[in-house]
Amino acid sequence: QVQLVESGGGLVQAGGSLRLSCAASGRTFYAMGWFRQAPGKERDFVAAINRSGGSTYYADSVKGRFTISRDNAKNTVYLQMNSLKPEDTAVYSCAATSRGGIIIFGHGYDDWGQGTQVTVSS
Repeated sequence: QVQLVESGGGLVQAGGSLRLSCAASGRTFYAMGWFRQAPGKERDFVAAINRSGGSTYYADSVKGRFTISRDNAKNTVYLQMNSLKPEDTAVYSCAATSRGGIIIFGHGYDDWGQGTQVTVSS
């Protein structure tokens, strides 16, 4: 129902910042989430935002460093990542769900982007 394309990943030194974007087409105004998966690890929840952008939720590991936001006029969701650490290295994917409220489990999402690589060096 919705096509998602992530961008903005890359290589950054520890302490630096990156801004990820997730551009949506098709049906819009879905609740959205960001997830990440490091090599040899399970996929983890990062952040979520409701349809209007008025409510957000973050994993403890990124709270205070990452900010999720959305611009519904541009059909785009963002993940601003500050004070990056080597343990933040992972493939980051955005996801969309027609469910109400904040969703923090991957099985609650319907559509996924292809992912973008974030690498943080020491």
